[in-house]
Amino acid sequence: MAQLVVLYKTPHDKEAFDAYYAETHIALARKIPGLRKYEISRGDVGSPAGPSGVHLVAILSFDSLADLQSARGSPEGQAAAGDLANFATGGADIYIFDSKEA
Repeated sequence: MAQLVVLYKTPHDKEAFDAYYAETHIALARKIPGLRKYEISRGDVGSPAGPSGVHLVAILSFDSLADLQSARGSPEGQAAAGDLANFATGGADIYIFDSKEA
């Protein structure tokens, strides 16, 4: 399994972010080919030291890194990536990795 993890930093307007994410971005991301699972955090995102500065975590799962890379290059993947500028006013960090059960 391969994962794409997006850490959305605290936006300028949390309510606007949440509304746009729920009403628009999720629908775009769900169209990405090869997407097997799409999870998002619920509630505050903390760290062992306290508040994290991260507003939302999204985890998108694919069968393989090749499938993930193909999905990112697809029109649907490009549309979802291009949409970040419309709502992620605090910025976002994106991580890609292969995973296995331990």
